[in-house]
Amino acid sequence: MLLFHGARRAPPQRAHLVIGGVRVEIEATGLRYLGLVLDGRWSFRTHFERLGPRLMAAAGSLSRLLPNVGGPGVVVRRLYTGVVRSMALYGAPVWCHALTRDNVAALRRPQRAIAVRAVRGYRTVSFEAACVLAGTPLWDLEAEALAADYAWRCDLRSRGEPRPGAAEVRARKLQSRRAVLEAWSRRLVDPAYGRRTVEAIRPVLSDWVNRDRGRLTFRATQVLTGHGCFGRYLYLVARREPTPKCHHCSGCNEDTAEHTLAYCPAFAEQRRVLVAKIGPDLSLPTVVATMLGSDESWQAMLDFCESTISQNEVAERERESSSSLSAPCRRRRAGVRRRAFVQLQPL
Repeated sequence: MLLFHGARRAPPQRAHLVIGGVRVEIEATGLRYLGLVLDGRWSFRTHFERLGPRLMAAAGSLSRLLPNVGGPGVVVRRLYTGVVRSMALYGAPVWCHALTRDNVAALRRPQRAIAVRAVRGYRTVSFEAACVLAGTPLWDLEAEALAADYAWRCDLRSRGEPRPGAAEVRARKLQSRRAVLEAWSRRLVDPAYGRRTVEAIRPVLSDWVNRDRGRLTFRATQVLTGHGCFGRYLYLVARREPTPKCHHCSGCNEDTAEHTLAYCPAFAEQRRVLVAKIGPDLSLPTVVATMLGSDESWQAMLDFCESTISQNEVAERERESSSSLSAPCRRRRAGVRRRAFVQLQPL
């Protein structure tokens, strides 16, 4: 038995019912019913506390099947993302009203984990950037849309109207989809993290999410996010470089994704080929919009990223192998050795 009560009240101590001579205690913590954990205050706090670890376990299991280099293609990655999404949004019309800050956080952590794997990104890629690149709207927004669709059906039923046809249901889903994307775009106006990526994709968010072609590779995601084999990232985030300077040219004190894409003279030949396909403006918003315009532009960007980032990776490995200051485990970068090296570093 479960007693529902207000936020300022609690069930009486030792409250119970007697049914057929059997004493039934009234639960205060929660009651599992049809896959949902109900609590007395109708806050679903216990439900999300239990749901979060389940979603992370599912995302972690699927992530092991989605390596950054190689592995399944974009269709399989979208399928696996949809599996975790379905688990997260089960019963959304029931608990949608309880999307508190803590409950939303329980949804965002697994969504970020699976989105990072879907786009083949580094684990340091922010939640906002990973979701935008993966084209997965925020699950709390989708929960609100599902609740609105359910309320729409209930309203039709209460008025005695006939069951909506396939065309009407399809139109309603398209309307809900547009509403979710518009709400998502408004939230992306001032992102806390991943600003460079978000500002590049937000103007064409609908086209990016609804595109039916174009894949992201491990090295293309590095250029789009700035999290990859760049001096600034290796210095500030990965802490694998003593300075953020560019090792390919002498005039740059901070090697960034923008520097690699538009300025570094070491990649002038690759850049010439890219400019011939997408035009002279290599600012990231323009590049993203042009990529969506044609398959040739998309492939030209992928080719540029593969060539330049591969060259950066080779140079980084050579620096680590030749440096006398680099520990042996850093030179090999094996998994167990790398974790052991990290544990030895000062906090």
